[in-house]
Amino acid sequence: MHNKLANSHSPSKLYTAGLAVPVRELHAGHRNEILHHLLLLNEEDRRLRFGTQTPNEVIHHYVEGLDFNRDTVFGSFDSHLNLIGMAHLAYLPRTKGQPNSAEFGVSVLTDGRGQGIGTALLARASVHSRNTRIETLFVHCLANNRAMMHLAQKAGMRVEYAYGDADAYLKLPPANPGTIVEEVANEQWADFDYALKENLKRSNAVWAWFLGKPVIRPT
Repeated sequence: MHNKLANSHSPSKLYTAGLAVPVRELHAGHRNEILHHLLLLNEEDRRLRFGTQTPNEVIHHYVEGLDFNRDTVFGSFDSHLNLIGMAHLAYLPRTKGQPNSAEFGVSVLTDGRGQGIGTALLARASVHSRNTRIETLFVHCLANNRAMMHLAQKAGMRVEYAYGDADAYLKLPPANPGTIVEEVANEQWADFDYALKENLKRSNAVWAWFLGKPVIRPT
C-alpha cells in the first residue's frame, strides 16, 4: 500500500532542516544514552512510539539490536547533555522496481516537547535520506498518535488511516550539492553545540567544587 501512495505524492514544499535545534548523528557508543532516553518514556509514550505496550526488557532488546552500520540514529541533547530527543531512520530492504524507502520513528521526552525538536529530527532525517538515495520516507504509527500525525502533516506527508493505524509518506527529490552542504553544516553546528555544552558542564563542576555548591548558569 505504501508504495502506491509514495509514487502518487510529492510535497509542494521541500522539507529541509534548519539550524535552530542542533541534531547529532549517533553511533554505537551512544547506546547507553539511547537506552536511558527510552526508559524515561512513560507507559503511554512507549505505546505511541512503538505501537504497543513496551516493557523495559523489550526496550533493552531494541537498543541492543540497533545496527548503526545499516540504519541511522539521530539525537538532540539538552543543556545538561541528556538525550532529550531521538530518531531512528531504518532503511528497508530494497525491492526491484520499487523506490528505495526508509522508516522514521521518533521520541521526545516531556521536558523537550514544544521546542521544535521532533521537527528538527524529521528534517535532519529527510535531508540525510535524500543524500543516501532514499526516495520515499514513511512513518507508521497508531492513528491516535496526534503529535506524530501533526509532525508528518507539517512536513508535507500524505497520511492514510486504516484499522487504528496510520501511514504517512513523503516522496523525496534526489540529492543535490545544496543538500550535501546542508547536512555537513548541520552536523558541524551540532558538534559545536555539544562541545559548548560539554565545556559549560565541566565549568559548572569546577565551580561547584570550588564554592562547595552548584553554580546555576543560563541555558
